[in-house]
Amino acid sequence: MNVGRGVRWFFRSTSALVLLFLYAPLFVVVVLSFNDSASLAWPPKSFTVHWWTKAFHNQGARDALVVSLKTAAGATLVALLLGTMAALAVHRFRFFGRDTVSLLIVLPIALPGIVTGIALNAAFRQVGVEFGLITLIIAHATFCIVVMYNNVLARLRRMSPNLEEASADLGGDAFQTFAMVTFPLMRSALLAGGLLAFGLSFDEIVVTTFTSSPGLETLPLWIFHNLSRGEQQPIVAAVATAVMLLSIVPVWLAQRLTGGSSGLSGARD
Repeated sequence: MNVGRGVRWFFRSTSALVLLFLYAPLFVVVVLSFNDSASLAWPPKSFTVHWWTKAFHNQGARDALVVSLKTAAGATLVALLLGTMAALAVHRFRFFGRDTVSLLIVLPIALPGIVTGIALNAAFRQVGVEFGLITLIIAHATFCIVVMYNNVLARLRRMSPNLEEASADLGGDAFQTFAMVTFPLMRSALLAGGLLAFGLSFDEIVVTTFTSSPGLETLPLWIFHNLSRGEQQPIVAAVATAVMLLSIVPVWLAQRLTGGSSGLSGARD
């Protein structure tokens, strides 16, 4: 279909404006992380990597990074196990309330983060669980499961059932069929879902605020707490840029693995 030059320019201009709207603030943060001034003055008069050096040697930021990595890794492992099992159950079996179960699994990622955080905080207090790394992992797993579930379920729906039937006809039992047929076909979806879950957990701040213990900070929390401290602002800009770059990598890899289909059904508020 032939499209007029004016229409093409309209869509190109619209796309450029959308990208500018999305990424201009991020670009400003990146530039400010190299600002020679001790304040976040714009535009920068000169540039330096001094703040990146200070950020690298900042013990608080390094401790927060370790907490973020542990939390994201733990939440991803929980999501990998539970999300995959839930997807297999919903896809393979027909039972009463199947659609409702599917909706309830996906719902946490659509709820406002503050609602999820308050609910988890109250639940942990009622059960008597001490706040710490474990509560962070459990809290983050509630929305990471959604990402894993969506990725695995989408892959299972695209798989031909004839392959598993052929395996059964050739004498393969359920375990052999899963290990030699099903799992290899869904392996990239598992990896992509894990990468997305890791990135989502690494960036989370709202739920983390309600489920962390005093003195236990993830990197996003450390950024938030230090943003109002004038002497820390350039360092915060450098750390925020590093977090941005770290977050891009798993999302990009997941997109490459899934061919552009992320399996992320919604965004957290």
